[in-house]
Amino acid sequence: MAEDIVSAGRLERLAFPLGSSLTARILAVNLIPLLVLAGSLFFLDSYRRQLLDERFKLARIEAQITAEALAGATRERQEALLIQIGKEQRMRLRMYDAEGNLWADSFALDTQPSFTFDDPVAEPFMEDLARWTDEAVNFAVGAPKPLPYAEPAEQDADAWPELVLARDRGITQIELRSAPDGTPVINAAAPVGLNGATLLTTRNAVDITQSVREARTGVMTIIALALVMSIILSLYLANTIIQPLRRLVRATVLVRTGREREVEVPRMQERGDEIGLLARGVSDMTAALRHRIDAVESFAADVAHEIKNPLASLRSATESLPKVKDPELHAQLVDIAAHDVKRIDRLVTEISEASRVDAEISRTKFEAVDVALLFENIVKAREDRGENAGRAVLVIREHPQCVVLGVALRLQRIAENLLDNAISFSPENGTVEVRIARREGRVIASVCDEGPGIPEGEREKVFRRFHSDRPEASFGDHSGLGLNIARTIAEAHEGALFVEDRQDGASGACLVLDLPAA
Repeated sequence: MAEDIVSAGRLERLAFPLGSSLTARILAVNLIPLLVLAGSLFFLDSYRRQLLDERFKLARIEAQITAEALAGATRERQEALLIQIGKEQRMRLRMYDAEGNLWADSFALDTQPSFTFDDPVAEPFMEDLARWTDEAVNFAVGAPKPLPYAEPAEQDADAWPELVLARDRGITQIELRSAPDGTPVINAAAPVGLNGATLLTTRNAVDITQSVREARTGVMTIIALALVMSIILSLYLANTIIQPLRRLVRATVLVRTGREREVEVPRMQERGDEIGLLARGVSDMTAALRHRIDAVESFAADVAHEIKNPLASLRSATESLPKVKDPELHAQLVDIAAHDVKRIDRLVTEISEASRVDAEISRTKFEAVDVALLFENIVKAREDRGENAGRAVLVIREHPQCVVLGVALRLQRIAENLLDNAISFSPENGTVEVRIARREGRVIASVCDEGPGIPEGEREKVFRRFHSDRPEASFGDHSGLGLNIARTIAEAHEGALFVEDRQDGASGACLVLDLPAA
């Protein structure tokens, strides 16, 4: 028993390696959609670009409107506008004259700057983690990395390329830079009036980064919750499927080893799903296999026993032949030896047929067979061969449709065996009656003789292998397998073969073949 369990464990480890187990496959199938969904995080970069595009348009419009407002104003009015617009829009505005010199800065004009850049060194860890995540996503999607924003040492127009282009081309120019904390900085340069002055606006668009981070956090939260639920449900599903299968594997391994005869394959009656059906199917198959193995072992033992008897008689006769001088006794021993040889030959033939009848029927395609016509043809053929031994055999058809589905050759064997049995027990000049009827979707063929009958307690024994209870005159002429083979064929056709009394109350027995009608 212990060795069987160890063998089952080894087979289980071989059958369920980590990389190919059903648990891993179920987890993979359930997690792959979530991983695909997680990949959608990278598409948030398109959302960020869309926000930047909108902000670029807004920055261009703001710069153009501010430049127009500044163009016709006095210097004092211009400085006041720079302070007012810078506070309201949280921007830094700088004015440069035609020579590129800075002459007005909203940060210098106002005592309180409208915004300041966050220092990444002083930020908490969660901000650092968010910034690292931004950098990882940007690297994964290949997003362009803007130049870092830095105040020039000399505050003149040449330090800002966008300002130079705006002055030379006379159109508004937009430039994206990166603040020290990684947030976008949008510079917009626009010409002011016709005297060569230019305006530079600077905005730290922190809200864009915050919007992208909030969207990513929301998606990641949903994915994380879905991932946890998917893992829990996958493990539950795997447990409900794999554990019963492993129980079946252990049981089948023990059955395969053949050392534990009382192994009970779990039937899992409480489960009405496919696993339960599989368990009950394996259990029934195992029971049928055990029954077949037991039947084969019993059959082999019976065969050995039955063949030993004629072999012993044959051996005795052959050993005595050289010692016998009496011609009459010598001839008698020769007859005994010949009889034993015929008996052994008959036994071998019957045993061979009994051992392959199930396999042959399972491979053969069933066809329509008229049972009444079958008996009629067999009776006529036996009469032509003189095999009825002077007994009259009557075939009575009680229904015009007595057709079944089966193997004609095997059904013929049943009919031959039933007729042989009835004729062997009928008295000389007796009558054997074969009656074929149809009742409730069944075709019933009864073969009745006028012999001594079969006691009720002995009726099942006549179907046992090698059982023969006949007159001494016919000793050795029958193998005792005929009725056993006939019942096996009947059951293979989903039918039955049994014994009952004659309906007219007369002496004799009736062997009844019951088959489903076609």
